[in-house]
Amino acid sequence: MLPPSLSQPLRRLWTLESFAYSLRVFIALTGTVILCWWRDDMNSLIPLFLGIIASALAETDDHWRDRLRALLVTLCCFTVASLAVELLFDKPGWFAFGLALATFSMTMLGAVNQRYATIASATLILAIYTMISLEHRGNPALGDVWREPALLVVGAAWYGAISVVWCALFSRQPLKLSLARLFRELGRYLALKSALFEPLRDLDVEERRLALARQNGRVVEALNQAKEMIFRRLQGTRGSGKLDRYLQLYFIAQDIHERASSTHYPYGELTEAFFHHDVLFRAQRLLDQQGQACRALSSSLLLNRAFEHARSERALEDLNASLVHLDQQDRPEWRSLLPFLSALADNLATLEKRLASASNPEATTPRADAALYDRTPHGVRDIGERILDQLTPRSAVFRHAVRLTVTLLAGYGMLHLIHPTQGYWILLTSLFVCRPSFGATRRFLRQRILGTVVGLVAGWALITLFPAASIQVAIAVLAGVAFFALRGRRYLLATASITLMVLCCFNQVGDGFGLIWPRLFDTLLGAGIAGLAVLLILPDWQGRRLHHQAATTLDASRAYFVAIIDQYRHGKRDDLGYRLARRNAHNADAELSTLIGNVLQEPEFFRRDADIGLRFLLHSHTLLNYLSALGAHRDTESTPCDGSIEVAAEAIESSLGRLASALSERLPVDEKDTALSTGLAALDTEPTPGEPPLLRTQLALIGQQLMPLRQAAARLDHSDESAGV
Repeated sequence: MLPPSLSQPLRRLWTLESFAYSLRVFIALTGTVILCWWRDDMNSLIPLFLGIIASALAETDDHWRDRLRALLVTLCCFTVASLAVELLFDKPGWFAFGLALATFSMTMLGAVNQRYATIASATLILAIYTMISLEHRGNPALGDVWREPALLVVGAAWYGAISVVWCALFSRQPLKLSLARLFRELGRYLALKSALFEPLRDLDVEERRLALARQNGRVVEALNQAKEMIFRRLQGTRGSGKLDRYLQLYFIAQDIHERASSTHYPYGELTEAFFHHDVLFRAQRLLDQQGQACRALSSSLLLNRAFEHARSERALEDLNASLVHLDQQDRPEWRSLLPFLSALADNLATLEKRLASASNPEATTPRADAALYDRTPHGVRDIGERILDQLTPRSAVFRHAVRLTVTLLAGYGMLHLIHPTQGYWILLTSLFVCRPSFGATRRFLRQRILGTVVGLVAGWALITLFPAASIQVAIAVLAGVAFFALRGRRYLLATASITLMVLCCFNQVGDGFGLIWPRLFDTLLGAGIAGLAVLLILPDWQGRRLHHQAATTLDASRAYFVAIIDQYRHGKRDDLGYRLARRNAHNADAELSTLIGNVLQEPEFFRRDADIGLRFLLHSHTLLNYLSALGAHRDTESTPCDGSIEVAAEAIESSLGRLASALSERLPVDEKDTALSTGLAALDTEPTPGEPPLLRTQLALIGQQLMPLRQAAARLDHSDESAGV
């Protein structure tokens, strides 16, 4: 056993998401260097390294059997792409045709799912790596055509073999990392939610709600990632104790999310009423402690430690004691508000129970319906249908495919026009920089250029200071590892690392110094072409999609509302249909938040609707909070409701449907909804015996929230009309 001073840092390294990825790359690169030195064949180092990088970029998270199948598909794609480049390299006309066909078809494969998109993107990268290797080595003789593709594919297969074995040995680690991230994001969400209960009269609630909406997008992304990981491992292996444990933890996270995103009453009115009492402070402290408990659960999952949440338990006891004290005072002005505080306390108490169950998820009562929705394609027909659905200029995937195809063709044409040294780096830069949205392209363009400059300066300094080949190869290996460790979060440094690796590798078989200026020139040219393409070729300005995404968000909320009301009619059951409706509503909300974030990065003229979009996001997310509260208080028994509840529920559903249709079809939006007002008036009748007191109030809050939502939608419609869009 290792001493604690050494074992603890190693254990914490193991909990980093990029550590295992980087370690696999280190093993692959180091093994390649040893082989090339042993065989005294450093000329093979560059194509082998490039094959390893392409294979690592094509890696998808799967069960080891699925990863093996994905690896075989990847190697076949790599072989075909590399051979095609070899055979067409000295035939510019056919090469341009093949480049256009491959780029468009590979990009359109991204419409199937993320696995296909990853493999297709890596195949394009490997094709350009083949061009770079051929340009450096010169056109091969006919009998030597197989050499470059073979080396590239061998490098890819070497990393792929390491990846498959690693996946078989440590199949649960990615799941633990994903669930840990999920609970960490939930902890941040609860901390932001607690800020809404801060008893301040001048509290900027809207700003905090917008921050909450953005964090909700991160939680939803983490939920989706965890769900996909669990689903892929559950296929054909249901009944595994460990997997069932992770599945229960995922369901616990879903329940926590629904309760954490619930809103029971306008916080401003609660602050005004209980400003001089500690009840809101107690609620704030409990939410904050539950957020810390989620982060502690995240750490316990990674470090295999016991999960403790005693502080949140004590905070719940303090909140309950504060509510008892409020009730004992029996003040008339508080009587109408106490039921909402009680509902809040009940919601947080149930959240606390779900947190407590995470310490021993195996003891949780199994769900009657524990199925997960299958989004993977089934068969060639399903794949074809998904691609055909996206073959329209309205599709973001299609627009990006056309844009990227033209970009690479323009780069290839520029290469033959000016004949730059190492000119195929132009295509590689354009491929990495050209992104589906303007904001992402601008961000990657800037970071790619700055990272290249940093990498070239560092490379010049290091190969000058350390002329020994052994040291330069070691630097190349470390730089390659750094690229994969940093590319997810620090793209500028990742670009600098891969540039440094390239300089050190090329210096082993030629003059690395001679690559510095061509690499800089090609990077600037490739980035410029990509930037112009995003501006001029089927520009996908995100502001133009606000109407469509707003309509999708409202329609998903309507479906969620219908599912909730159905549960009140027939009793609570967390079946797949209900969970799917809930997840779709949160996914749509997260996509709207992401879309508005992209709009804010676009040129000023195209972000004219950003402020209106933010206003719409604020109200739509608040609506989702009210819906979540209604869903959180379902009961296993059917709820006795009179006709007034049905009338109000039907009015809300119809209003959401009409508003979504108006936004989708670009019809004028009336800020008033007489039918909704009439339906909500039915809630003024006396409730039936046994009816949950929260039901009518939440329906009224949902209905009231539709008024400002319609106003924001009307402003969005008017803004586009005035702009002539």
